[in-house]
Amino acid sequence: MITTANIKNGVNVDQLVETINAVQGNPELAQFEFRAKNNWIDGGHCVTSIQDYYGVGQEHPTRKDSFTMEADHVEVLLGNDKAPNPAEIVLHALGSCLTGAMAYHAAANGIEIEGVESTLKGGVDLHGFLGLDPEVRKGYQGITVKFKVKSDASEEQLRALAQFSPVFDMITNPTPVTIEFEK
Repeated sequence: MITTANIKNGVNVDQLVETINAVQGNPELAQFEFRAKNNWIDGGHCVTSIQDYYGVGQEHPTRKDSFTMEADHVEVLLGNDKAPNPAEIVLHALGSCLTGAMAYHAAANGIEIEGVESTLKGGVDLHGFLGLDPEVRKGYQGITVKFKVKSDASEEQLRALAQFSPVFDMITNPTPVTIEFEK
C-alpha cells in the first residue's frame, strides 16, 4: 500500500503531531539550547558561525558545515555596509519566526496558507545608543510588521497563530541576558 505524507503549508502534519505527542509524553524533550559564536573583524563588522545545538535530549553536532552570518553597520554610522546591521538582522529573525510559527500552527489546525509576505520596519533614535540621552531607549522604539497572507483564515486566527513565535516572545517580553567576560 502506498501512503502519501500529510503535508499542509509545507509542514508534515503527521510528524508534527508525533513531535507534539513525544514532548507531551516526555517533557524533557522540549529543552533546546541554540548556540552561536561571534568573531569581531573590525569596526562594526562581525561574523557569526552556527553549527551544533542541543535538543530532544541530545547533542546535535551532525551539521556538515556551519552556517555563517555577517553583520556590519551602514556607512553613515561609520560602518562599511558589508552586511546587514544587527538591528536589520533582528527584523529578519522576527519576520521569519512569525511566518514560520503561523505556517506550522496553521498546518496543525488544518488551516491552508497559500502565500505569506511581510514587511517590517523599526525606528531607532540614536540619542540612546550614542549615550546623549539616558531617557531614550538604545534599541527599537517600536516595530511594525505588515503581513499579506493568502488564506481563508481570519485576521484574528492568523494573528493568534503568528504569536506562537519564539522570537516574537523574546522581543515583546524581557529576556534575561547574562554578559560574562574572559581575558
